[in-house]
Amino acid sequence: MFNFLKEFFQVESLQKAITAISPLGVESKPLFFKAWQHWTTPKDFFLLKENAVSEYLYFLEKGVARIYYYKNGKEITEWIALDGQFFLSITSFFQHTPSYLIIQTIEPSEVYGIHHDDFMRLANQHHEVERLLRKMVTFSLILSQQRMDSIQFESAQQRYERLITQTPQIIQRVPLTYIASFLGITLETLSRIRSHK
Repeated sequence: MFNFLKEFFQVESLQKAITAISPLGVESKPLFFKAWQHWTTPKDFFLLKENAVSEYLYFLEKGVARIYYYKNGKEITEWIALDGQFFLSITSFFQHTPSYLIIQTIEPSEVYGIHHDDFMRLANQHHEVERLLRKMVTFSLILSQQRMDSIQFESAQQRYERLITQTPQIIQRVPLTYIASFLGITLETLSRIRSHK
């Protein structure tokens, strides 16, 4: 199930995603991509379990992953990652603390990951990798703020419309229970919104 990338082998979708954030130099590029690992996972595979330390930043080449946690015995979906997206448990990754978040695939997936220690080592050695890391953290913070603003200031209808505009395939690939939880609404409310479309 777990395979190392071949030496200097670079996955096109991962390369494009990295380059779109911050291009790497001739020297740092092969070293950076060599550090990534590859997982071919089945549905319902746990990439991160509760209370484990998040060691990897992940990239989803193909598939769907859900990031969630438990609150009062109930599953709360914090994020849904689709094809071409990066994801992680950010606090656990950077602070090396046990994660309250759980990361699980919800369909068979092709996942790439770079270990925290490899990323930090390369960031210390190469300015381009350090810049990439800084931009990825910045983008993650912006996404978190946008999500908070959406929950606080948008109606359930607006949140749903934003979601299907940005990721229209999510309805066909993710159970509605998870989507409702991600939107911060009940399944019944989601059903009412969809019935009026």
